[in-house]
Amino acid sequence: MTIDPIHQFEVQRYVELLHISGVSFSFTNASAFMIGIVGAIFLFLTYATRGRTLVPGRMQSVAEMSYEFIAKMVRDSAGTQGMVFFPLVFSLFMFVFVANVIGLVPYTFTITAHIVVTAALALLVIGTVVVYGFYKHGMHFLHLFVPSGVPSFLLPFVVLIEVVSFLSRPISLSLRLFANMLAGHIALKVFAFFVVGLASAGIAGWFGAVLPFFMIVALTALELLVAILQAYVFAVLTSIYLNDAVHPGH
Repeated sequence: MTIDPIHQFEVQRYVELLHISGVSFSFTNASAFMIGIVGAIFLFLTYATRGRTLVPGRMQSVAEMSYEFIAKMVRDSAGTQGMVFFPLVFSLFMFVFVANVIGLVPYTFTITAHIVVTAALALLVIGTVVVYGFYKHGMHFLHLFVPSGVPSFLLPFVVLIEVVSFLSRPISLSLRLFANMLAGHIALKVFAFFVVGLASAGIAGWFGAVLPFFMIVALTALELLVAILQAYVFAVLTSIYLNDAVHPGH
């Protein structure tokens, strides 16, 4: 039996929408899952908050706790002025969280295990920082790269370090989420093949498959924790980076 842990990440083309100069624009399984995730979040939040009762039910409580959790995160990271970005941070957190969790369900598709998706989200964050920073502060936004109190002879080196650090943010933000989801799902797939392969070898193989089976259970629990933590980390770093757009001075 051939172990192919990469097959689960294959993007499958459903409908070709447009073909221009050798470039194909298609509706794929990744597109379908992204639309489904957005739709699921929309339906949940709409249904959970439809009554807006003074004493909330379970679903309304989950929706309100999610709201307060992200709102507190944004206020702690970027201050009250940073609440202008609350819709963006809340949307990113919910999208990454639901995408990560859905990806743990067998026979689903993990879109956050694709660098093109995580890179697009990271570029959206950094692009928002740059555009809003120049819109709100003009050229004063460039003070982000000029720390105060630095001796003049060290200033060129410090500015270079700050620029490189800023440009590396979308790389680290996208790679962190992508690598964690990719590695965890590959490990789960490998152990699953071990279980199936050993179990097909007869009674002796059944006993040998016990350890990989319990490893799958443990890895699944760990992956669920990682899925939640990665959504949290992505939202926290987004809030911290957006703080630079609100308060560009060091």
